[in-house]
Amino acid sequence: MKAMILAAGLGTRMRPLTDTLPKPLLRAGRCSLIEHHIVNLARAGVQDIVINHFYLGDMIEEALGNGSAWGVNIMYSRETARLETAGGIAKALPLLGDAPFIVVSSDIWTDYDYADLQPIDGVTTLARLLMVNNPEHHPEGDFILDNNGRLHLKASAVPGRAVTYSGVSVMHPAFFAGVSAEPLPLRPLLDAGMRAGTIAGEYYHGHWMDIGTPERLQELDVLLGPL
Repeated sequence: MKAMILAAGLGTRMRPLTDTLPKPLLRAGRCSLIEHHIVNLARAGVQDIVINHFYLGDMIEEALGNGSAWGVNIMYSRETARLETAGGIAKALPLLGDAPFIVVSSDIWTDYDYADLQPIDGVTTLARLLMVNNPEHHPEGDFILDNNGRLHLKASAVPGRAVTYSGVSVMHPAFFAGVSAEPLPLRPLLDAGMRAGTIAGEYYHGHWMDIGTPERLQELDVLLGPL
């Protein structure tokens, strides 16, 4: 599978660290946040990676180049206006092809093995989201994961456990049918897919962090240890 790393955010919650540096290039442990994902994707056998960017995107391209340093091929989807998640992925579809692809948010960290992600058929399942335990800053979670591995809106009252979307998933191009390269968040598509029963979930109990604040970046830096 190919992979897409989402890196077009403004990083406003990370200011002043992101005043002159895009959030994906903030460092924790041995390397930047986005490099951790590239290393793990390469280890899982992913060779083609698409990265979208908007804010200070030239710095991302300068830092990562064509990906040869990690044995991968990096392609860039440059956004002249912020397209948000769904719009950004829709714009990058020509680079991603017709098969299911991995999507990773650049502002999370996990020790999950991306090689464990499985393809989806694009018919009964349009997306499979990696779900984790609800962190302290998000105790209510995002969705309900039932015993059959399907995700539901919390308002649906379906039996299951409330879990949080990790920012890692496998998605099929068919999930974005009719979506143009215009600003659109992912949540409306997920909500519609869950109502239609086409969104699956996989629970992961290992290490995962949402690097949404300078304090959490420092916590990850301590966790990963010195250079």
